[in-house]
Amino acid sequence: MSRGLPLIVTRPEPGNSATTARATALGFDAHAMPLFAARALPWTAPAPQDFDAMLLTSAQAVRLAGPQLTRLAPLPVYTVGAATADAAKAAGLTVVQTGEADAQSLLDGMTSGKTSRILWLCGRERSEFDPRGSALEPVACYAIDAVGPPPAWAPLVAAPAVLLAHSARAAKRIADLVGPHRAHLALVAISPAVAVAAGEGWGELAAAAAPTDASMLALAHALCHKAEK
Repeated sequence: MSRGLPLIVTRPEPGNSATTARATALGFDAHAMPLFAARALPWTAPAPQDFDAMLLTSAQAVRLAGPQLTRLAPLPVYTVGAATADAAKAAGLTVVQTGEADAQSLLDGMTSGKTSRILWLCGRERSEFDPRGSALEPVACYAIDAVGPPPAWAPLVAAPAVLLAHSARAAKRIADLVGPHRAHLALVAISPAVAVAAGEGWGELAAAAAPTDASMLALAHALCHKAEK
């Protein structure tokens, strides 16, 4: 059975290896093409008693926070996605809710209750959210830096392929690197907002129903094999 079009995974490590391995196990012709690299930033944890809860939107925050994270252990934690929840639990944090949609939806649920003082442990580059009247304080503990595409990038994107975009920043960078002649390529975005960031001109542009690898890979499978039908 054909593995279909190549699948290009662009997210930074360690997520890239995890997604690529998952895709390969499902039969994709998967290629690890990280366009970003994560690194820790110096930071100081604020006093946990100044907050009602902590918001985590990426497992990178947990992985790169370092020893300062232990000071925040008393706070109940709200996470976006199962991977972030698993990382938080492994670090000894108490996860009280995991959002399966996007960060704004999770934040809306938090603020509809009595959670009004929220610490958001996040990256240097981050999305903007409507705090819905709450006091949302972002604290950056990591950065995601753009890196040059691997040597195999150019020949892969010159032919039909399917790309995965796990963030709006990734979607924009993929679009910039590919250029305006992209009608031979398909892109799967982790959310509708990320799909918008990718711009127009793709042969196919699809947004996952949920911000998970499983949802993205389900879409990618259909696109990788569409030409065979």
